[in-house]
Amino acid sequence: MRHSLAVILGFSLALFLGGCGLLPENTDETKSWSAAKLYAEAKSELGGGGYEAAIKLYEKLESRYPYGRFAQQAQIEIAYAYYKSNEPASAIAAADRFIKLHPNHPSVDYMYYLRGLANFNEDLGILGLVSNQDLTERDPKAAREAFDAFKELAVRFPNSKYTVDAIARMNYLVNALASHEVHVARYYMKRGAYVAAANRAQYALKTYPQAPANEEGLLIMVKAYDALNMKDLRSDAERVMIKNFPNSAYLKGGSKKDVPWWQLWN
Repeated sequence: MRHSLAVILGFSLALFLGGCGLLPENTDETKSWSAAKLYAEAKSELGGGGYEAAIKLYEKLESRYPYGRFAQQAQIEIAYAYYKSNEPASAIAAADRFIKLHPNHPSVDYMYYLRGLANFNEDLGILGLVSNQDLTERDPKAAREAFDAFKELAVRFPNSKYTVDAIARMNYLVNALASHEVHVARYYMKRGAYVAAANRAQYALKTYPQAPANEEGLLIMVKAYDALNMKDLRSDAERVMIKNFPNSAYLKGGSKKDVPWWQLWN
């Protein structure tokens, strides 16, 4: 009986071991690829919109061949792949890493630009046009960080081919940030917090002096000071408003409250 059991067990073990040889091996086909081949395949995936596959190949390239031009280019393109795959946090982290590792690289200006773009697109989700959420409930952190990244690009690389577009986006962001401050001021005004409303509108005026949103901000200052019975400050705010916005609808008793904030400067 014992002998029969041993034979059965032995036979089963042999079948199992033999069967293992029939299972497909878990191999990485890229294991023997050169840096050039890894980069070429990653670039192909990137060009075809296969961002996830491209990221994995770029990671393998940098891990196996950490030195040389292919690794540096992989670091640039992986940031772009994250950006295109709507992963702004990863794109920003990759751009920051490249800037830190290669501050004098010929393409470092592009990394500043990409960092700004990633924050800019995230800002569109925060201060965006498609949501009905009150702007006073949104954090403009991404907009400020996008502005700072574009500003650094413009200051450090005034002749970069990306600087013109960066400056245009900075102008948009200034208007967006000023509008956010004015919305907060309006929020305070509606709740009778007149000092807070005036201070917030004044902050927008001083921080973003050229922003069209200041037209409404000055009106809020006039009304807030009027409510506080601060006649001199009210007169000063009204004088500034008349000087800078002589044709304002607000001065004629009209209102722009039904006009979307992003169209105030169109």
